[in-house]
Amino acid sequence: MNNQPGYCPITRTKGKKVGGATVKSMLSVSLRTVQDKQYYFCREANCDVVYFSEDGDQLFYTHDIRERVYQKEPHNPDVLICYCFHHSLGAIQQELESTGKTSAVDDINVGIQSGQCACDWRNPQGDCCLGNVHRLIKQLSTNHD
Repeated sequence: MNNQPGYCPITRTKGKKVGGATVKSMLSVSLRTVQDKQYYFCREANCDVVYFSEDGDQLFYTHDIRERVYQKEPHNPDVLICYCFHHSLGAIQQELESTGKTSAVDDINVGIQSGQCACDWRNPQGDCCLGNVHRLIKQLSTNHD
């Protein structure tokens, strides 16, 4: 495949580097398919590719992943936004609507400080969800005003 390294072959947008451990832990397909290559995460909701190799020759799609991916379903209330402590978009939205605030950030921070998070293994993007959670809260708060 002729692709600019690190860019999704489908959307042509820059991917986010992810470690091989993240890819292996998220796949529902045989790990024999994982090669010794650099993989990237495609954040684009309009693309079914979740991971792609740097050379673009290997693609893993949403149906190849163990979890539903928040970035691929950003409006689905049932999809997790925090994979370590199981906060969903819908639960955060409901808490904001009923109380005007959410305890999700505090709960996640407590878990991080307790050494209980495993974002590199449980989160498809391969790192902490707090940025996504903060953006979601800001978006929901702006939409609610």
